[in-house]
Amino acid sequence: MNKTLISTVGITLAVGMGLGYGVSLLQMQSPSEANASAQTKKEGKKILFYRNAMNPAVTSPVPTKDSMGMDYVPVYADGEASDDKAGTVKIDPTVVQNIGVRTVMVKVEALSKTIRAVGRVDFDEEKMARLHPKTEGWIDEVFIDKTGERVKEDDILMSIYSPQLVSTQEEYLLALQNVKALSKSPFKDVREGAKRLVQSAKERLKLLDVPAHQIRELEVSRKIKKNLHIHTPVAGTILRIGARKGQHVSPKTELYMIADLRTVWIIAEIYEYELPWLKEGDSAEVTLISVPGKVFKGTVDYIYPYAEAKTRTTKVRLVFKNENLLLRPDMFAEVKISVQKQKNALVIPSEAIIRSGDNTHVFVVKAKGKYEPRFVQIGIESSGKVSILSGLKEGEEVVTSAQFLIDSESKLREAMSKMTEVLPMEETMKVDKAMKMDKNITKENAK
Repeated sequence: MNKTLISTVGITLAVGMGLGYGVSLLQMQSPSEANASAQTKKEGKKILFYRNAMNPAVTSPVPTKDSMGMDYVPVYADGEASDDKAGTVKIDPTVVQNIGVRTVMVKVEALSKTIRAVGRVDFDEEKMARLHPKTEGWIDEVFIDKTGERVKEDDILMSIYSPQLVSTQEEYLLALQNVKALSKSPFKDVREGAKRLVQSAKERLKLLDVPAHQIRELEVSRKIKKNLHIHTPVAGTILRIGARKGQHVSPKTELYMIADLRTVWIIAEIYEYELPWLKEGDSAEVTLISVPGKVFKGTVDYIYPYAEAKTRTTKVRLVFKNENLLLRPDMFAEVKISVQKQKNALVIPSEAIIRSGDNTHVFVVKAKGKYEPRFVQIGIESSGKVSILSGLKEGEEVVTSAQFLIDSESKLREAMSKMTEVLPMEETMKVDKAMKMDKNITKENAK
């Protein structure tokens, strides 16, 4: 009986000791470790480290608690291939829709620009004429005596009396008589000399601007003309008259200034940042307040090789046809120049560009809800579009809205990624110290 009782008591003690040891093992595992282990098994993801819920900068490689008894939050790996570029962001499709993410495709297209400026109508300097007499004399008659009158080429403007012109006519008539008298000379040199004298006298009349029809009349009539005509060499509009009837004139006197207004120049002022777009031959349009609704079309004829000191703009000369004379010199005009700088440019909307310091980058869609930051080199910008010199390819998809929210998340992800690689020794020491302090406080609270 005693032996049976002793055996029963021994077995009971052994079972009790075994149960106590098991309970003690369970108690040795902290609640945070248990939770973390369970959560890891539940989610099937690898835990990278643990982070303080109140201060994300404080991390721990093992589960622990902070000074307030709160468990550190586990940070999990994504569970996908780790070849993603640093800063790549993954967003739930619902969140993508809520924050209004929009994307566009990278395209190849012609990139053009419209340059707007203010211009001033001016004379076509290549079609202007300033008439001066070739000799001294007196104005005998003025046939065109009003500024603004239109004249045709070779119209008679005025007549002039000049002693030099009279004497040159006399020399020409004598040369004609001489060549007639010597036409039957037996000496060839004499005959040729008489002909050369006629040619020389006639050439002097031409150099003095004696009209061809008056030279012919002189040859036929053999009578000296007292007054010789001055003809206009071009068709156009009389802008200025410098001499009147009876006035003494010399080669210094400007008799008329004539301009053909059927073609005019417009001088436009172009800013420095627009000059790279511009080239000779670009098409241009102008509108006038005085002619509402009408658009005049012309071309860029010349870009001046210097800038204006006061305005820092560069003059550009535009050429326009002006058959109806609606473009009047010194009028102001609104200028629009259409330029096409690149025919096959890689183009994205300018709002897709994120500028940070000296760098520019965009977010490229790698998959649904997955966005990768990509540095790009941009070129010229026009009409809300920008050309891409490097960093993107045709057909890729870039984010055009809410990219700043994605950029913030990307920078946070990149920073956290760097933290997980290697913690500096100083930071590790700080973490260890903080963990020891938390454990000490926990023990004191338990006591």
